[in-house]
Amino acid sequence: MSSPNPAPDAAAAAAPVGPGAPFLQLSGLRKCYGPTVAVDAVDLTIGRSEIFALLGSSGCGKSTLLRMLAGFEQPTSGHIVLDGEPIEHVAPYHRPVNMMFQSYALFPHMSVQANVAFGLRQERGISARARNERVAEALELVQMERYAQRKPAQLSGGQQQRVALARSLIKRPKLLLLDEPMSALDRKIRRSTQIQLKQIIERVGVTCVLVTHDQEEAMAMAHRMAVMTEGRLVQVGAAREIYEHPTSVFAADFVGVSNFLDGVVVEDEADHVVVRCTDADATAYVSHGISGPQGMGVTLSIRPEQITLSRRPPGRPHNWVGGTISGVAYLGSHAMVHMRLRNGMELIARIANAGCALPARDEKVYFAWDATAVVVLGHQP
Repeated sequence: MSSPNPAPDAAAAAAPVGPGAPFLQLSGLRKCYGPTVAVDAVDLTIGRSEIFALLGSSGCGKSTLLRMLAGFEQPTSGHIVLDGEPIEHVAPYHRPVNMMFQSYALFPHMSVQANVAFGLRQERGISARARNERVAEALELVQMERYAQRKPAQLSGGQQQRVALARSLIKRPKLLLLDEPMSALDRKIRRSTQIQLKQIIERVGVTCVLVTHDQEEAMAMAHRMAVMTEGRLVQVGAAREIYEHPTSVFAADFVGVSNFLDGVVVEDEADHVVVRCTDADATAYVSHGISGPQGMGVTLSIRPEQITLSRRPPGRPHNWVGGTISGVAYLGSHAMVHMRLRNGMELIARIANAGCALPARDEKVYFAWDATAVVVLGHQP
């Protein structure tokens, strides 16, 4: 059986996924609505067959960027090149691009089969037999063939999503755009559907750009992602790279949960840096240098899972802080323990519940961390 998107040739199949194999290139892409800048000079390269996520909060410009790729918005300036062809001035219906909308936009009066076939009915030169074969292939790909005669109202949210995906893939686009693809699903179904959706897209081999405000969704589905704010790309990279090595306070705060301590550099060597923290009882010792002058202001980022909790002072000169418990959120396998410092600032530790007696509210405790757990970030404007 062939898939809705033909398998690439051997050379293309061997090409690496990611920026080393340019397929979609955005250069100086900008969109303004009067004095408001929605997308601000974005430069980005996406590889063939890559799943790429645009991650950001509402109003950051990610949906506007997606609409420019689809052709629903015209750039104020800049270029979009898809598979070597400029498309920024190509009409949406002439672009080799399909978009799966947040609402799925299925026709309620049509069967699943008719919904999937709708795009092909608008094309000339396709026989009824060829169209039916491609519809059957698309439904089999998303495992919806036995629901072919049902109406959308007779399907679950996850099933509707798979029908919308089949309809998006049946025209064999070079680029698939997903706009908040999981927003209509509840949390439990969303997690399983993320894996299914990713597997289908990878099996077809289509290049995909998805927009989401859900960091877990972006990290689970995308090969790489970009964190956006105020129309700009703050950081681009694999999920693990951005989570473990954020380049800004914004990226560290937006992707996952992080604790921040401000301080000044008091010692900087090739193999370590020592920071005197404004809010900590001890200095922070980091196991790498930053090539910064003494007295430079920095922000330290420490993930909650990197913190250990104790009821006695750690007994070491670096990397700990004391405070009182302000709250404990029990989450099954672990708990999120909130500690308030003397100045009212709060830090969070993720503590495994197995064999652990959780602290009580207002109890005096200490948080500590290893030298390898700290990421040093410059102060943000």
